[in-house]
Amino acid sequence: MTETSSTPSTAGDAREAPPGRLQRLMRYLPLVAPVLLWAVPCGVLLYTGQHWPLPVTLTATALFVLGLTGMPLAMARGHGRRQQDRAAIVGDSLLGGAWVLFTWSVLLGVLLRLALTVAGVGDGQDRARIVTWAVLGVTAVLLVWGYAEARRVPRVRRVDVELPRLGAGLDGTRVVLITDTHYGPLDRARWSERVCERVNTLEADLVCHTGDIADGTAERRRAQAAPLGTVQATRARVYVTGNHEYYSEAQGWVDLMDELGWEPLRNRHVLLERGGDTLVVAGVDDVTAESSGLAGHGADLAEALEGADPDLPVLLLAHQPKFIDRAAAHGVDLQLSGHTHGGQIWPFHHLVRLDQPALAGLTRHGARTRLYTSRGTGFWGPPFRVFAPSEITLLVLRRAS
Repeated sequence: MTETSSTPSTAGDAREAPPGRLQRLMRYLPLVAPVLLWAVPCGVLLYTGQHWPLPVTLTATALFVLGLTGMPLAMARGHGRRQQDRAAIVGDSLLGGAWVLFTWSVLLGVLLRLALTVAGVGDGQDRARIVTWAVLGVTAVLLVWGYAEARRVPRVRRVDVELPRLGAGLDGTRVVLITDTHYGPLDRARWSERVCERVNTLEADLVCHTGDIADGTAERRRAQAAPLGTVQATRARVYVTGNHEYYSEAQGWVDLMDELGWEPLRNRHVLLERGGDTLVVAGVDDVTAESSGLAGHGADLAEALEGADPDLPVLLLAHQPKFIDRAAAHGVDLQLSGHTHGGQIWPFHHLVRLDQPALAGLTRHGARTRLYTSRGTGFWGPPFRVFAPSEITLLVLRRAS
């Protein structure tokens, strides 16, 4: 691996992109989301013709009110100034559970009731109670399964990527991508070790981490991140910041990854040489870096590629898929990203697509540029993954036939 770095800069294309539709929507969600998440299931399950005995109705209503008040309080304590991990676990778990319950209350509350009515099953009370038990049953199954999916070591997803400008000596280069590990309130040190062990079985030439290492500072999450120092690659291990680093003293994470033997690509590039051919491996800070106020941080692709031979193929690490427009404009061959989690808990992916051009997998942008978006290796917040499995990605670079 040959370094051809220059000092990071926030000039040029470092200017942060204007807020997307999802970001604008998120400004109002904290006000209305908790009410909707708890009030809608409460109404569907208790007050749409079930005629439960009064003690049942009162007890269940009290539980919904407790969830409505307890979830925001726990999340504020867990993710606010106090940073109480136990409160974060409670708040995040309630958020995930409420989202699944809300989703299936709406779906089954409409579709199942309609189907039962068309089929002539029971009277109004019977149909309402069937819907209630169906919603509770589906929610319980999905949460148990989603928790197991979130906590497991991700499956390896292999993808062959043809790059027309790839030299013959680079054909078969093995690139492993991990991203969005989100070490956090739930201690996942052992999980981290097992992920790194799985990566080391893949015989990678290059291992990449495209950000969102953790929720919390490097000092606080050091024990969970430490196994990253055991990752093996024949050429290099490279890393770029994600948006969550900028919530938690990003420079501390850059320094820790450097200490663990990873190459932080902060608006710079290195050269990977194999079989007499060369690949430019570049990285940029996350697009939120400039607004963080952290001196010297900001996404600048022109700076990252400065001095690179324009005839060489370029592999770019950028945390968010929406950086792809800038990558395509600069003629990048392949961009690797994370950030989306594949939606993490269905059907949240519909909201993610309001803000990002891709959700998961390999997509083409412009005449030359490919984008691979990982569903992420870990999970953020709610410890559930529903219809959005995590992954460790093995990308095998191929010369176009």
